[in-house]
Amino acid sequence: MNKADLIDQISKMTSATKADTERLLDAFVDTVSKNIKKKDGVKLVGFGTFVVSNRKARVGRNPQTGEEIQIPARKVPVFRPGKELKESVR
Repeated sequence: MNKADLIDQISKMTSATKADTERLLDAFVDTVSKNIKKKDGVKLVGFGTFVVSNRKARVGRNPQTGEEIQIPARKVPVFRPGKELKESVR
């Protein structure tokens, strides 16, 4: 499902216009992004949590040459599914 399909489904379920639904979805994504940048994260009980995770520096290999390379530490966004979401997938 892509963004257009998601907007279509939500607008059908809520009887809202597609334009309103798109603005709502964009606002949700912007809010989550801003809170993750501030390291607050976003917790939606039952659905999941959006947070920032720290990856340690590590040694990797160039697959073409086999040469070892240093991969620097970095921060990455992570989604951790909640209990209800996990159970619905099972």
